[in-house]
Parts: sequence; structure tokens; C-alpha cells
Amino acid sequence: MDRFSQNEYWVNHRGVKLYLYRKRLNDDANRPNFFLVHGSSFSGPGGFDLHVPGRDDYSFMEKFASYGFDVWTLDHEGYGRSDRTDGNSDVMNAIPELEESMKIIEAETGHTAAAFYGSSSGALRAAVYAEAHPERVSKLILDAFVYTGKDAPTLIERAKKLDQWNSNNTRPVDRDFIHSIFTRDKPGTSEEAVADALADYELALGNTVPTGTYADMCQRLPLCDPKKIRCPVQIIRGEHDGIATEKDLLDFYNQLEVRDKQFVIIPGQAHVSHLGLNRERFWHVVRSFLDMPGREDNSGL
Repeated sequence: MDRFSQNEYWVNHRGVKLYLYRKRLNDDANRPNFFLVHGSSFSGPGGFDLHVPGRDDYSFMEKFASYGFDVWTLDHEGYGRSDRTDGNSDVMNAIPELEESMKIIEAETGHTAAAFYGSSSGALRAAVYAEAHPERVSKLILDAFVYTGKDAPTLIERAKKLDQWNSNNTRPVDRDFIHSIFTRDKPGTSEEAVADALADYELALGNTVPTGTYADMCQRLPLCDPKKIRCPVQIIRGEHDGIATEKDLLDFYNQLEVRDKQFVIIPGQAHVSHLGLNRERFWHVVRSFLDMPGREDNSGL
């Protein structure tokens, strides 16, 4: 018998079918929900349940299922197995998509809330959802996050193609592009086989992704208001990540009114923490945050 069970669901958002994927230990235990939100360039199962030939322990979903979580992820509109439409799947579009997903999760598990993790623009998606539906988000982990984007090397370079992001609702992706995600900040922080495995998975499903989050990150930041987030927050930054400066992230962190918050820098990591060489250190900080006991007092945030 397999150690893990997996289930597939379909979310209907305004007539668009979205693929919702679940993985947990193969038993009947009622476990806490953990929702992983993907970023701009690859899908939920592709990035979070990746299996690399000849390598172990690259599946974020299996790792946290083994820790006792009921782990979920969604392919947003235009990604993975979800419908590919003429929309651009911008950050704010994630709010109703995630809410429709949470309705299914509540029906399946009985839990009305989940801990949320987001990577890159997925962190923006998770943050705006936490603002809109605070009752649904028990804890919030923002990895490879960006607040205003000021002086961010990756966004400075990306903005050079802003006309393209605004004039087209999709952009092409190929194997070289997927490899560049892992090498643009600091070559040597991930294994080449990881990019190959991710490219194999993603390109079998399609060779385009939406442009909405790229356009958002180049011209519409900030999208999130730290003062409106009411749950415990963990911000994770890879040492070499060019999507934001440390100063920008600390500005967001310092404006969080919630006192239950953490800011973590992981040396040796770049943009995609969960697929880096030092992913075990990433797992450690995420698990420690999720497993931290709740407060016993009622003295505020």
C-alpha cells in the first residue's frame, strides 16, 4: 500500500475549471490543512509534488504530509491542468479561486481554515487572500515575497518587457526558461536535474503561462497591506533571491501589526527555496512555524 493518498478535485470559478490536488498520509486521521500557492511560471503539483529521477525528498507535499498535514495545492487559471483561457490570471484573481477551493476543502475535511504558504507571486496571492478572508487563514508563510519591488534586480530586468506583459495575456515558456529560474540569482544553489524534471512535467501540459502576475509585479506593487493581515506570519527569504531587497521585506515585516511574526533568511538559497540544495533547512523553519503552539493569553495580536 502506498504511504500517501492523493485526490483530485475540480473547482468551478465563473465557468473556468481549476485543478485542486490533495496529498496526505494514507489513513483516516483528520489532519490540519496546509495550502500551497504557486507562483508565476509553474503549476502547483509541478512545483510542490515534484519527483526527480534518482533523487529523494523533492516533494514539498509528501514531506509535509509525512509531518502530519493534509496538503493541498491549486493550479490557477491558465496553469497546469486548469483551463487555459484568454485571461491573464493576475494576483487579485486568486482571491475568488482560493475561496472556491476552500469551500471544497471545508466540505472534505470539516475545517474552515488552513495554514497558507505562497512562493513568489504565490506569496502575493496568499497575502491578498488572507486580507480578504482572514477567517480562512490560520497562519501565513510568505516565501520569495516582494512588497514594493523597489530596487529588486529581478523586477528591474523584468520591467524591460512590460509592454509585452501588458499587450499579451500569455507568454511562452520553454526548457531554457525553466532552467533560468534556478540560475538567474546564483548558479549552484540547485541541482540541474530539478529544472529538467520540472520542465518535463510543465511542458507536457503546455508551453505558455499567463502574464498577469508579471505585469502586477512590474507596475502595481504594493498589492498587500501588512496592517490588514491578522494571523501569524512567517517571511522567508533566500539569501540570493533577487525578487526583492532585504530592506523592502523588512519594511513589510515592520508594518505587520500582528506580533506573532518571524523573518527568516536562509543562506545558500535563491528564489525557489523548496527546490534548492538547502531545502531541508527550509523545511525545518516552515515546520517549526506551523508546529509552534498557540498563545494561551488573550492580550491582543
